[in-house]
Amino acid sequence: MAKNNEVRKIGVLTGGGDCPGLNAVIRGVTKPAQDHGMTVFGILDGFEGFVEGKTSELRDEDVSGILSRGGTILGSSNKGDPFHWPVEKNGKIEIVDKSQNVLRNYKALDLDAVIAIGGDGTMHICNKLMEMGINMVGVPKTIDNDLDATDVTFGHDSAVYVVSMALDRLHTTASSHHRVIVVEVMGRYAGWIALHGGLSGGADVILIPEIPFSWESVYDKIHKRELKGKRFSLVCVAEGAKPIGGQLVTQGTDVKRTDPIQLGGIGKVVADNIEKNTGRETRVTVLGHLQRGGSPTPYDRILATKFGAFAISLAARKKFGKMVALKGNEIVDVDIADAISKQKLVQPNNQGVLAARAVGISFGDE
Repeated sequence: MAKNNEVRKIGVLTGGGDCPGLNAVIRGVTKPAQDHGMTVFGILDGFEGFVEGKTSELRDEDVSGILSRGGTILGSSNKGDPFHWPVEKNGKIEIVDKSQNVLRNYKALDLDAVIAIGGDGTMHICNKLMEMGINMVGVPKTIDNDLDATDVTFGHDSAVYVVSMALDRLHTTASSHHRVIVVEVMGRYAGWIALHGGLSGGADVILIPEIPFSWESVYDKIHKRELKGKRFSLVCVAEGAKPIGGQLVTQGTDVKRTDPIQLGGIGKVVADNIEKNTGRETRVTVLGHLQRGGSPTPYDRILATKFGAFAISLAARKKFGKMVALKGNEIVDVDIADAISKQKLVQPNNQGVLAARAVGISFGDE
């Protein structure tokens, strides 16, 4: 620790997949840190950089003008878990534990704490590093919005905006050609992006992991719209959605990642089945990494700035092992261990689901 037991040197890293708002947090951490008399070191490429000792001091000029910039100036990686580190030996990938490298670099840099910005995987790593004696503060980031301890994670609103704008544009071409258009969105095992994006973009069918769907119910919705003279439909499907009794559709596995399953492809499966069983010409659009890129929405800029400023405040007060969180309109802190104890999934009685059903959107379950 620093002399007089003061917090003087802070590390900050961005772990996992990138998303809009990361730079806003880095700015929200770095600028207030100066008022606390702290030096901030950016750890490059997430936990990968922590293992390999790649850092760069962040000054005021480094974070000026980055509020609206997407991505992260520090770089990130979703394959850098120090407790699940891939090493190639004899043409094969072996998984080893590199957490001691992190501890050595933490001590070599003479850091007093590290602010880690990331999602569920990042927070699990933070919790393990805390147990090793590294002072950690977490900032919740994920477009998936699946961290239960916070009302919302920054990045989610920006991803929903992309989905909403895509559905707006696809609405006109679907209507013009009398087609069904299926839009596949991200979210992994949580349906928040599909729910909120589909609701704001006027989807006619929303398929999410939490509500397994019936093929007949999806076909019936499209037929009923035709009977009303609506010769097109929009289907918003989460990448983790699956039919009743069916399996997840995957692209493969990547053993370098802590969660090796690579989701993707359900959109084409849904489109093919709709065209085959309804006779309606159907197209599929996979939004993919468009949902992660570009400038953050104003909401995410504000939330990310609040999160960053609160995180540095927690570090200054030596409240380690905490994650910042939004509860109502207030930024609070929660134990990282509690933050990762439960995944936030869409519940059947969620107000968004109820509102969607009320305006006639089908979830393929009735």
